Amino acid sequence: MNIYKRYRFPPEIISYAVWLYHRFNLSHRDIEDLLAEKGIMVSYESVRLWCNKFGSQYVRRLKRNHQGYGDTFFIDEVFVKINGKQHYLWRAVDQDGEVVDVYLQSRRDGAAAKRFFKRLLRSHKGAPRKIITDKLRSYDVAHRELMPDVIHNKDQYANNRVEQSHEPTRVRERGMRRFKSPLQAQRFLDVHARVYNLFNLGRHLVSAEHYRNLREVAFAEWDRAVA
Repeated sequence: MNIYKRYRFPPEIISYAVWLYHRFNLSHRDIEDLLAEKGIMVSYESVRLWCNKFGSQYVRRLKRNHQGYGDTFFIDEVFVKINGKQHYLWRAVDQDGEVVDVYLQSRRDGAAAKRFFKRLLRSHKGAPRKIITDKLRSYDVAHRELMPDVIHNKDQYANNRVEQSHEPTRVRERGMRRFKSPLQAQRFLDVHARVYNLFNLGRHLVSAEHYRNLREVAFAEWDRAVA
């Protein structure tokens, strides 16, 4: 199925614009200017529509080809204010720092924790070996009912890894001058997490040559997802 049918611009330009938006802290207007510098005249509104439509389709393809996550999940939630109302962004990352899932909810009670844990079970295709959370009681409810055999660590500072993982989202939230609606936020965060996973290559941990090889693999995977 050709997802680009009836679009005036070629797939290479559309996918490049979507990649720029989710890979870097850029606005739709910034991307309009970057494309204009290359002689490509497209409005920022078209870029916005491309990101909304094609981002979710790219995510589905990336998920299909994903090799799987680790066996330890670090889980945390942070508040996000949208239109003056407080929401909670639930996040889980594995021991390698890869984002397993992000889910925006209006509450952080036991029911909300269970909804998030069910998403994790679907993403991981089963329960992990271990979860690490803070001392929020909602996690105890979800753990007891959905993952009773999974090791649950609630030690202080144990989930610092996931707390640090919130920072890229905070950077984008500030750049976008806050999210405009829960739907818009969830749609953006789904794509942002997958693109972050694909290109978060630990540059400071590997040699320059190895990093270039990893980057080539990431670009090849992205090309398959947008084809």
